[in-house]
Amino acid sequence: MKIIPARHPEVLIIEPDVHGDARGFFMETWHQAKFAEHGIAETFVQDNHSRSARGVLRGLHYQLRHPQGKLIRAVNGTVYDVAVDIRRGSPRFGQWAGVELSDSNRRLVYVPPGFAHGFCVLSEQVDFMYKCTDFYVPEDEYGIAWDDPALAIDWPPMDYMLSGRDRQLPKLSENRNLPDYRAS
Repeated sequence: MKIIPARHPEVLIIEPDVHGDARGFFMETWHQAKFAEHGIAETFVQDNHSRSARGVLRGLHYQLRHPQGKLIRAVNGTVYDVAVDIRRGSPRFGQWAGVELSDSNRRLVYVPPGFAHGFCVLSEQVDFMYKCTDFYVPEDEYGIAWDDPALAIDWPPMDYMLSGRDRQLPKLSENRNLPDYRAS
């Protein structure tokens, strides 16, 4: 397994060891001891699976009182995945990292708690899976506008489909519900 810091060094790109032959392939997508050796010693409590069509953009979402670290992968298809540091007081506040995840590159990405997360679908369809370090609590869900000019996220150019809720998310500078940074 290879761990690569993304543009934001707390967001980690994981390239698992893939063993393949004419029959197909095998890879470990989670191994607690091996990931802990690389600094990801989280306890994951919930797995999620979503399916989305080309052009769907989901995010940027986060939970405040129940922050979720996420271990993310595209099982089928391709996404551009983005994490934004929204921790008040962080030396990297407002900085983002983006990485392409696909069934062909088989990469995973680790997004720590305290980051807003979103993705857009580049393939015709994607099956997207992620492990979370805390449970989803609907009344604790917040978000940041995906197209906030102050963030200047380099989303791939396309016509995006967003939920009504995601269209109404505030800019980072307008959001009062942000987590605090605690240096570890």
